Amino acid sequence: MRHSIFSGGKRLRSILVLAAAEACAGRSSVVMPAACALECVHTYSLIHDDLPAMDNDDLRRGQPACHKLYGEAAAILAGDALLTLAFELMTQVKLPAPAKKTERLSEAIAVLARAAGQSGMVGGQMADLEAESRTIEIPRLQYIHTHKTGCLIQAALLVGARLSGASRAQRQALSQYGETLGLAFQITDDILNITGEMKLLGKKTGTDANRGKATYPALYGIEESRIQARRLIEKGRRALRIFGQAAEPLSALGKFIIEREA
Repeated sequence: MRHSIFSGGKRLRSILVLAAAEACAGRSSVVMPAACALECVHTYSLIHDDLPAMDNDDLRRGQPACHKLYGEAAAILAGDALLTLAFELMTQVKLPAPAKKTERLSEAIAVLARAAGQSGMVGGQMADLEAESRTIEIPRLQYIHTHKTGCLIQAALLVGARLSGASRAQRQALSQYGETLGLAFQITDDILNITGEMKLLGKKTGTDANRGKATYPALYGIEESRIQARRLIEKGRRALRIFGQAAEPLSALGKFIIEREA
C-alpha cells in the first residue's frame, strides 16, 4: 500500500477536493481526510489496472507496478485495503457545523461510493475491457471515458463542495465542470499514450494501440482530439463563473490538464 500511494503522482483528485471546498468558502483543513480518501481510491484502481488480468503493466509512476514487486495476490489485497481505507478516512472528516454533519457526510460518502463502483469507475473499466479490439461508436467511447475516469474526478469536486455546505447551484456548476474535466483528462491521456515520453509519464507508451483500446485519437486523430479536449475545458470553465475569483485555482487546473506532458 505504501509503495503505491507514495510513489508519486499528480494528486489531482485530492487537489480537486481542496479547491472545490475553498471555492465554496470551506476550509481545506476540514476536508483533508476526504482528499486523502480520493487518492486512496484512485491508487487502488491503478494497482488493479496494472494486474496481468487487466492491463498487465510493469511500470507505474516510474516505479515497478505493485504486482511486479509483491506478486499478484499482495497487489489485489493492497488495492482492496486502500479502497476500504478510503471510507474509513471519510468518517474522520470533522465538520464545523454539527447540525449538518450527518447529512453532509453521508451524502459525500454516497457520492464517492457511486463514483467508484459499478455506476462509475468500475463500470467504465468493464466497458473498456469489453471494447478492446472492437469497433465502437462515439457514444460508447464517451461512456467509457466519463465513467472509467470522469466519475471519480467529478466526485472529488462534489465531495469537497458537499462537505463545505455548497448550494445546489454551486454543486450543479461543479458537477458540470467535473464532467468536462474528466473527459478532457482522459482524452489527453489517450494522446499522451501515443505522443508522450515514457520517462516523463512513468509508464510505457503505445500500449493502447497494442491492446486495441478504444481511444479518441483512434477515432478522431490526434489533432482533432486536442481540439475536443480544449473545447471541453472551455465549456467547463464557463460553468465556474458562478464562483468568481474563488474558482481561479479550479480553472487553472483545467488548463494544466490539457497542457500536461505526464
